[in-house]
Amino acid sequence: MTTTPSRKIVVFSGGSAANSLVDVFNELIERNNCTLSYIIPISDNGGSSSELIRVFGGPGIGDIRSRLVRLIPPTNAPILRFFNHRLPSSSVQASAEFLTLLDLTSPLYHPIPAPQALLIRSVLSHLHLEILKRIRPPSSTFNFQSASIGNLFLTGARLLTGSFESAIYLLAIIGGVDESRTAVLPAIVSNFTHHISAGLTDGTFITGQNAISHPSAPTALPESPNVAIHSNSNAEDPSATATFPPPVGSKPTLQNHHLVNAYPIEDATLPGSLPTLRASQLQFSKSADQSLPAPISRIWYINPYGQEMHPSPNPKAVAAIEASDAVIY
Repeated sequence: MTTTPSRKIVVFSGGSAANSLVDVFNELIERNNCTLSYIIPISDNGGSSSELIRVFGGPGIGDIRSRLVRLIPPTNAPILRFFNHRLPSSSVQASAEFLTLLDLTSPLYHPIPAPQALLIRSVLSHLHLEILKRIRPPSSTFNFQSASIGNLFLTGARLLTGSFESAIYLLAIIGGVDESRTAVLPAIVSNFTHHISAGLTDGTFITGQNAISHPSAPTALPESPNVAIHSNSNAEDPSATATFPPPVGSKPTLQNHHLVNAYPIEDATLPGSLPTLRASQLQFSKSADQSLPAPISRIWYINPYGQEMHPSPNPKAVAAIEASDAVIY
């Protein structure tokens, strides 16, 4: 007889960094008959997530997708492979392969039962319709390059249902994730994008999670100043102490002023947003990271204009913390 789990664990983590520990956590909850809730940030703005954010807005879903797919049991391997698959690095080949997902000719569907395959295809078809509404070639386009199918599915499901939580639930159900034992909770429940900035001890600050987590060319920290790096220290007084974040209404230093108006097309980015948050983050390196120029002093959420904001946390995440017996960070 299976007993009802009485002990509860909460794990704060990012996406891929903690995926190697999922098997350890699964063994922990089985051995101790407890439940586990992963609380995952929604500020991811790198890779294919950046293209989805640029065109549709919405939360950064890469870390959420990464954990959900990692939790799909081996008995559901075809679904795991499907949602873990990335389209080719060539944008032309990627677009062609995406079309095979719509007409069910992709070999990825072959081992998947028809009811699940048709449901997945319906969500991806809705995403395709939303893409067609927004593209205005040759300027306004959608780049399928290296896109994660899991990210595409989550975005399609969110647009179809109007609910980020519903999209997470749908992927978990299709993947066979037992949410009664293991839950994936976004730190913030929102249909809007939430970016972060990091203030360094040397008075500079870096905008965007991707530039903070992967400070390597071409996304951040080149030898010449990058728009991802700002400074609000007093240039006339080098001894002045920098404050983070910049005051409301202040204008962060943007070394590359020509980038401010470098995007004449319309997308999901609000007019006047920081250019850094609108730039493509499709290309970045996870293996060739370089050190930040100084330690991080503080991290905060920002609105599209770079001002600090304080979004409300996910009530389910708060409830999970309050009911937990252990919190792992």
